Amino acid sequence: MIVVTGATGNVGRPLTRALAEAGEQVTAVSRHRAEVPAGVRHLTADLAEPAGLAPALAEAKALFLLLSGSLHAPGARPADVIDLAAASGVRRVVLLSSQGVETRPLGPSRVAMRAVEDALRDSGMDWAVLRPGGFASNAFAWAESVRTRGTVDAPFGDVGVPVVDPADIAEVAAACLLEDRHTGGVYVLTGPEVITPRQQAEAIAAALGSPVRFHELTRDEARAQMTRFVPVELADDTLDIISAPIPAELRISPDVERVLGRVPHSFSDWVARNVAAFR
Repeated sequence: MIVVTGATGNVGRPLTRALAEAGEQVTAVSRHRAEVPAGVRHLTADLAEPAGLAPALAEAKALFLLLSGSLHAPGARPADVIDLAAASGVRRVVLLSSQGVETRPLGPSRVAMRAVEDALRDSGMDWAVLRPGGFASNAFAWAESVRTRGTVDAPFGDVGVPVVDPADIAEVAAACLLEDRHTGGVYVLTGPEVITPRQQAEAIAAALGSPVRFHELTRDEARAQMTRFVPVELADDTLDIISAPIPAELRISPDVERVLGRVPHSFSDWVARNVAAFR
């Protein structure tokens, strides 16, 4: 049995599907009830309260761990999930971490994630760590404004980073869960090119076949929008990166190709698969 946390998200959904199609028994974990592929068991649990995960881990050989908001919940002890997995007999954990753990180690959200990485390394279980940069799917935040006003609203319009397709993250995660050769691997996951928010708006317009106007937000405006959905610390850490990426954050990582044997998908590839969200 492989347990996938965050199973209804942009990474967890394709990962759950890929594992099920590979013939694995899968338990999909999310905070709310959701549809899952045929043959997949679903468990409702909040990782801010790790004990809720115990029924799934009792039968698991491997765990995909995506902490997301649970990392920052008041009083959260995310390393407790690692302890619970080890005590339950889980043999392998693949952790979705962040590139910022290495490039911005002093950001509050990165300090917390580094502690989880360290707990995993010390757990005695086999492990792999995935460190993606920015997600292409962050563009879903623009879907409503594109549909209703034909506008992308974003800060730092001409500052780019190599955003990664979540489907690539999922495919790498599946390989790390299923193949022993990735044990102890730390993979930085990026897309194949640096792309700015303004260029992303142009890619959405090209996929739609209709104009999309770019409207540049101030940092304060962007922060106000982001903190409606994510903790303040994570919003500030993210804005620090996308406003002034350092060379390591602009580097095109070879790790997707190293694991999968193909180049990563571009932002345009991601838009083509998800264009219905912007219509």
